[in-house]
Amino acid sequence: MTVEGTRDILGLWAGDGGEVAKFWFSVCTELKNRGVEDVLMAVCDGLTGLPDAINTVWPKTVVQTCVVHLLHNSFKYAGRQHYDAIAKALKPVYTAATEAAAEQRFLEFTEAWGEQYPAIIRLWENAWAEFVPFLAFDAEIRKVVCSTNAIESINARILRAVRARGHFPNEQAALKCVYLAVMALDPTGAGQRRWTIRWKPALNAFDLAFEGRLTTGRN
Repeated sequence: MTVEGTRDILGLWAGDGGEVAKFWFSVCTELKNRGVEDVLMAVCDGLTGLPDAINTVWPKTVVQTCVVHLLHNSFKYAGRQHYDAIAKALKPVYTAATEAAAEQRFLEFTEAWGEQYPAIIRLWENAWAEFVPFLAFDAEIRKVVCSTNAIESINARILRAVRARGHFPNEQAALKCVYLAVMALDPTGAGQRRWTIRWKPALNAFDLAFEGRLTTGRN
């Protein structure tokens, strides 16, 4: 997401299954070398090595875990009959006004569900350091950084394109298929224009929260 409110895909990379931390560091380094001088916030969904790579390349970046993914992963450990109750009990945690309030709400959740679902408690405790950063910001920023849904929708389109093809003779052919799927996402630009309009309140909030770092033309 650029300062102007445009959502851009900055590159396509194919991993080789090797050391993930090294791979993500190379990706972030390439982006910086191509002109991404500063990143205010980065939302991740639990990919190993990515937060460390981001903070190595851009030390001042606030790394935020995807709250929606955190919720979805919580449901993996719960019985379906408890989905609604757990969602209701966790909502005060991620909508808390402050980190201290979130901690108190989480303690209440632990008392209510910790004995039955200890894995959910461990999941949130392990992710806590990267969950709480957005609690320091106002509602407009929270709306745009609490999830990676914008990326997930793209991933879904790419997955459909790849499955339709079935198999590829080489990596270059696979990347070409992904590229064509990406280029077909918003051919008229209507989606981009709608998002840009919604981006303005968040832009104002970011400008106040990151004073001196957010200037037109910088990502």
